[in-house]
Amino acid sequence: MKLTNITQQIILAQNVIIPTSLLDQSLGLLKYKTPVAMLFKTRFGIHTFGMRYAIDVLILDKQNRVVTMKKNLQPNRIFLWNPNYEIVLELPDGTINQTKTCLSDQILTENL
Repeated sequence: MKLTNITQQIILAQNVIIPTSLLDQSLGLLKYKTPVAMLFKTRFGIHTFGMRYAIDVLILDKQNRVVTMKKNLQPNRIFLWNPNYEIVLELPDGTINQTKTCLSDQILTENL
């Protein structure tokens, strides 16, 4: 699946992983030795315990607008947000800066 920031007119990620099982969602990026893009739903926050790399995180509302973001979330950290939002996009570190993604940008999810 491809994700595009249509506000900035730039591709965020080409091959986004969507975990299909509870185990896959629970493990998240821990299964990957190098950063990949992952899209899933949760209202309980995320953690990076056991990860070997930093990530960027976007939290989207139901209209796929960015409502919260975290750049350079380091390993062994917790990131919490308003539980009204549940769409989480984890990206390789530096993606937010490279794509100039900002709050309220519209994200297009293709093939979702």
